[in-house]
Order: sequence, then structure tokens, then C-alpha cells
Amino acid sequence: MSTRDRLIEATQELLWERGYVGTSPKAVQQHAGAGQGSMYHHFTGKPDLALAAIRRTAAAMRATAEQVLGGRGSAYERISAYLLCERDVLRGCPVGRLTMDSDVMAADELRAPVEETIGRLRARLAEIVQEGLDQGEFDGALVPDEIAATVVATVQGGYVLARASGSTAAFEAGVRGLLSLLAPRTGSASPA
Repeated sequence: MSTRDRLIEATQELLWERGYVGTSPKAVQQHAGAGQGSMYHHFTGKPDLALAAIRRTAAAMRATAEQVLGGRGSAYERISAYLLCERDVLRGCPVGRLTMDSDVMAADELRAPVEETIGRLRARLAEIVQEGLDQGEFDGALVPDEIAATVVATVQGGYVLARASGSTAAFEAGVRGLLSLLAPRTGSASPA
């Protein structure tokens, strides 16, 4: 792995653990096993390195989500697979946690890949909900954009609840609850 890649990886890891302020150039260099000269050879400074790391983290999250959401199965099965995929719940989402970092959110360039990733995820989920509506799988009263926002909010809020309690139980309960609300229609029952 190149020095540049090691620096980016170290920054990704430290941003996830410590946030922007806690990710000092010295900590990045130590974590990456790189010297100060190497860092400044590849990046103009901390914001440039952080942007490369955020972009890489965001791209990885988009690719992972698309791998699940673009797979086989009904709309419900793909949304279910996304909600149930393996995650480090107690650590939280590496992109979602950036939204809580005021330094990242205050810098347009650093915020952009975060906004783009969440926006693309919501748009992709809305497409899948629309597919489910078109196939008659979901109740026609569902609004795709609202359901997509609910899926993202369930995952991101589940991370917060899990971290607050030190247990994955709250995350898992939220996912189960949302899946029960989204469960496909099985036909209309006739009143007795």
C-alpha cells in the first residue's frame, strides 16, 4: 500500500473514532507510519487529507449499500437486506458520524461528500420503494421519498440509540419495527 493510501486510511479511521478536531496531523502520521514530509508531499494540509478520507469513506459506503440494494429480490427483500446487513453498530456509521462534527459540517467542501452520500442513498431507497409500489408489493399510500428518509433515519438513529445504551438491542428493535411496518401486503382480507 502506498504512503498516500496509508495516510488516507489512517485519516478515515481517526475521523471515525475522534472526529475532525481530534484527528491531528501527528496522529495521522503515527497511525499511518509516515513522516511529516510524506504527508505534505501528498496533501496540502489537514483539510485536503480529510477531504480525501471523507470521499473514500463515502464512496465505500455507497458501494456497500448498492451491493445490497442492487441485488436480487423483491423491493422488501432488498430493503430488508440493507437494514439487516452486518454493521459495527456500537461504533456507528463512519459517514453519519461526520454529520455530528461541526467542523466538517461548517466546511462546504468537507460536507459535500457527506450530503451527496446520504442523498444518493435516499434516492436509491426511494426508487426501490417505487418499484415495490409499481409491483403492488407495498401499500399504495406509501410515499417513496418519505419511506426512504425513514429507512435512513432508522439506521442512523439506531446507531445513536445503540451507542447511548452500549447495546445493539435498540438498533435491532428499530430495524424490526420498520420491517414490520413495511411488510408486503398479502392481499386484502374480507370483513367477516
